[in-house]
Amino acid sequence: MLLRFVVANHLSIRDRQELSLVASALSDAEDGLIECPAVSSGFVLPAIVIYGANASGKSNIVDAIHTMRHMVLSSQDLGKPGAGVVDRQHFRLDAASTAAPSHFEMDFMLEGVRHNYGFEATDKEFVGEWLLDYPSGRRRMLFERDGGEFHFGRALKGRNRILADLTRENSLFLSAAAQHGHDKLTSVFSYFRNMNGVMGGTISRRRASALLANDELDQRVLDFLGNADTGVVSYRKVVEELQESDREPMTRLSALGVDTPPERRSRIELAHRGSEQDVYFELERESAGTRHLLLILTRLFESLDSGSPLVVDELDLSLHTEASLALLSLFCAQSTNPSGAQLIATVHDTNLLVAPMLRRDQVWFAEKEEGATRTYPLTDIRTRKGDNLERGYLQHRYGATPRRLGAASSASPQPA
Repeated sequence: MLLRFVVANHLSIRDRQELSLVASALSDAEDGLIECPAVSSGFVLPAIVIYGANASGKSNIVDAIHTMRHMVLSSQDLGKPGAGVVDRQHFRLDAASTAAPSHFEMDFMLEGVRHNYGFEATDKEFVGEWLLDYPSGRRRMLFERDGGEFHFGRALKGRNRILADLTRENSLFLSAAAQHGHDKLTSVFSYFRNMNGVMGGTISRRRASALLANDELDQRVLDFLGNADTGVVSYRKVVEELQESDREPMTRLSALGVDTPPERRSRIELAHRGSEQDVYFELERESAGTRHLLLILTRLFESLDSGSPLVVDELDLSLHTEASLALLSLFCAQSTNPSGAQLIATVHDTNLLVAPMLRRDQVWFAEKEEGATRTYPLTDIRTRKGDNLERGYLQHRYGATPRRLGAASSASPQPA
């Protein structure tokens, strides 16, 4: 379970920004909260939603989580010697950020123990990396990296020095250790591997097919699509021979050492009830909302089953409010989320702000100041239980709205 995420110097995020999923001491409903004795309140939030104007940088918060995960999973494989750090994208609106390192950090629960893992990267190398845990609530250093220097705590057993020598300057030690089968660090690596995510933008038929090609659709996905009145009742996978025009570019890549291209590919077709029999449609003939739901639901049920976080940009894209509420409610009820999965999602639909399952500490905002993204929770602003949060947001009481749209948009949020 995820407790906290911190990022600095990534895309539009210049200064240190933090998302917390630790529940606040509010009088709001506690029905959907996840028990966690390791935090002061005793509970963790099952979901948070992030609001903000267009280009406020809220999608970059989600991108930062995906980037941290990708660096952990791929830096040892994709980082070529001397080629710099893959995925480093610093803030570009001031010169100082070019040389300053990007910072990524997470607090999470693993096997009942709180862990803190993070790293700092320049364009050239990882200049810092660390892993701490808190057994019985006491801080313990497992490893720390300062440039090329590594320090290991006595609790971290294994071939640590050998693995440190195998870690390139543009590779994370966690990635190198997991690749070589380090028991303790492989479990931390697996935490990141098990995270699910969906980035924003309209889901094309080709993209949806590629992402779902190796999956069998969960019956719960089909049930949800049916209940959402999409007309979908079933599906089938169609395996087809690749045309020569499709195979030729792949064959050229194969000659350069890339994996041998497949001779076949599979695609998904969704069935709709016809007057006499079911009729199957390719995904390109489905609505953008149906394709978006299909992809999110596939990842959503994986997360609910495993208890892992799901990070979604534009959860409500092309969806009716009722569909978005239904997705959110799956995380915010213990009956449908017994494993303690969590959702982090950017949204625009203000109707969600009056959802009965959404607590005030589950609402976050993103806005830009001098070109840099700032994030803050609704709990930083003076509100009361029962306030109409949608009305307050649309009246610009909380900030994070377009400043030039509407006469009241210059109003500043009132601190708590």
